[in-house]
Amino acid sequence: MVKKLLARGYVLVLLLLVYLPIFILIVFSFTDSSNVGVWNGFSFDLYVRLFQNEEALTALGNTLLLAVSSALVSTVLGTLGAIGVFYSKKKFRKAMEMASQLPIINAEVVIALSLAVLFVAVSIQRGFFTLLVGHVVLTIAFVFLSVKPKLQQMDPNTYEAALDLGATPNYALTHVVIPEILPGILSGFMLAMTLSLDDFIITTFLRNVEFETLSTYVYAKLRNMSHFPHELRALTTLVFAFAILILVANNYLSTKEASRKANALLQKRRKQL
Repeated sequence: MVKKLLARGYVLVLLLLVYLPIFILIVFSFTDSSNVGVWNGFSFDLYVRLFQNEEALTALGNTLLLAVSSALVSTVLGTLGAIGVFYSKKKFRKAMEMASQLPIINAEVVIALSLAVLFVAVSIQRGFFTLLVGHVVLTIAFVFLSVKPKLQQMDPNTYEAALDLGATPNYALTHVVIPEILPGILSGFMLAMTLSLDDFIITTFLRNVEFETLSTYVYAKLRNMSHFPHELRALTTLVFAFAILILVANNYLSTKEASRKANALLQKRRKQL
């Protein structure tokens, strides 16, 4: 009993440390007070000011454009890579699976610095393209690892059976393999987008000074607290709500897929009986 209470208390303390500052910002985003901790009454004034702040809206637009673009590219490349590795020979598959984990365990500053040096060496000006490449390098491994378990759960004979029934390789890939691993693909896309949304290190190294994202915009404002725009509390709330929405959607898709597979297995057993 004591151990259970201590374990629950430990978890509660950790959750408070992680989420309490966020909840405080959320609560005080609904008041027009200039100081967090002073409540001037319920108000949407900060949200109104946020959508009147051209710098913040530009940074938000750039962030969303970069996140969606890099997530799409990472999802396509990561999915194709996972499928190719899955159907490869054992030695090559193990080598590629090990290589795919390097971007995850490697320090992000190493990735950012190496890409910055590479772009300078080949005379590529920093801009949206360099940012796109950097974010794809950061997120593609996470897409690969999201798709890989779905491929392992799939019946390995399904693809070959489709070929035996007369399907072309492209048709079997798009109509047999892709639908089976679609939840993993969507999870990888969502994960890639969330990683891109809050990236700061790679963005700082590879961006043009005129291309501002939310992370670089907020950091620049934090350096001068006397001119810090209080409507960023509202921006924090919206970003957090967006992250929660992605999490809920991802869990819904995972639950729906698990339910579908359970029903299919149940029907198969009923037929056998």
